[in-house]
Amino acid sequence: MSSKKKVQDTHISEQMRVLHGALISIVSAMNRPRNDGKMIEKAGIRLDRALFSVLVSIERLGPIGVVELAERSGRDYTTISRQVAKLESQGLVRRRESPLDRRVREAVVSAKGKAMTDRIDAARERMGHMIFKDWSREELDAFVRSMRKFADALEDDPLADADPEER
Repeated sequence: MSSKKKVQDTHISEQMRVLHGALISIVSAMNRPRNDGKMIEKAGIRLDRALFSVLVSIERLGPIGVVELAERSGRDYTTISRQVAKLESQGLVRRRESPLDRRVREAVVSAKGKAMTDRIDAARERMGHMIFKDWSREELDAFVRSMRKFADALEDDPLADADPEER
């Protein structure tokens, strides 16, 4: 049993560097302003590029408080708060009192904002067809399952209960 665990640990260690490099490439591509600009153009919408990821995040994660949204995006609370206010002034989101904590104001996508994110989703799907055109259905299904499993594991905060030596 012990030797099997060591083999698994070695395999994971070897793959972590490759995985980390792939994640850096993915995050870099997703954070490129020009890619957001392309998505906005392909969706045929008028939206400030700086507001793009905030609107999409509110639609996917909302209702969501500004503090949580800032934490998830890795940006400053005041920046996100200003961007949510801009989206609200454009009628793309609305803010409401949290039913769980009256001190928190949550951002929720409006019908107009949802229509915009639907157009973004359609553009993303068209781009996805180009990216995955040479993948088999089985490869794509396995990739999506693995990514969801990985994302869920990250959401569970794997370091929260780890011993200090494991961190």
